Amino acid sequence: MSDTVLATRGLHMAFGGLMVFDHLDFSLKQGERHAIIGPNGAGKTTFVSLITGLLRPVSGDVLLDGRVITRDPPQARVKAGIVRTFQINSLFKALNPLESVVLALCERDGRARPALRAVARESALIGEARGLLEQFGLGADALTPTQTLAYGRQRLLEIALAMALKPRVLLLDEPAAGLSTRQGHEVFEQLLRLSAGVTILFIEHDMGLVFRYADQVSVFAGGAIIVQDTPDNVRVNPRVREVYLGA
Repeated sequence: MSDTVLATRGLHMAFGGLMVFDHLDFSLKQGERHAIIGPNGAGKTTFVSLITGLLRPVSGDVLLDGRVITRDPPQARVKAGIVRTFQINSLFKALNPLESVVLALCERDGRARPALRAVARESALIGEARGLLEQFGLGADALTPTQTLAYGRQRLLEIALAMALKPRVLLLDEPAAGLSTRQGHEVFEQLLRLSAGVTILFIEHDMGLVFRYADQVSVFAGGAIIVQDTPDNVRVNPRVREVYLGA
């Protein structure tokens, strides 16, 4: 049985006369931490939006476990296990992390979102939510309004909220953006603690983080994947150095 969990086949995407991808083939293996890098305008975020269903390709397909999901709406893809962090965090800025995670757990279980005053009665979900927050080092912040948390803590909360939905594929668009080097490493160290059953695809510009934490790296440029290889091989690949690393 193939260990490929997510793939694209012949993916073609354009905005009017601007071609972004032309017959792009990509595969992501179960349990992999896979980084996407490339120059600005290479289509990295567009690619993730095609996977999550926020955009639909002109032609070609997106597949999950070999099943074509190209026409599935975003919410159906979330329920199938494809979760992108930014889709979650923006909903909960005025709440505290505990309330936010309980609401995410309700979403995961297909339950109607309870009124905030009813959240306190969700004892089983509160226990699970506290466990998730502890896992990501956020236990002490459980009752702190999200909007007052330091930015790095908010990024960890994004991941905790995503994990509440029990993703099979977790998509992270520049998870270390706006963070110090130390904070960026803290975020990725937490990612390393995730279950092996979670496959991670992330866009990142910090090459130190990419080369330390990725198992595989795909380099996007000119509407194509020019290299897909291990971090060590990508680091010394002359074509990558020419088009992206600037050496």
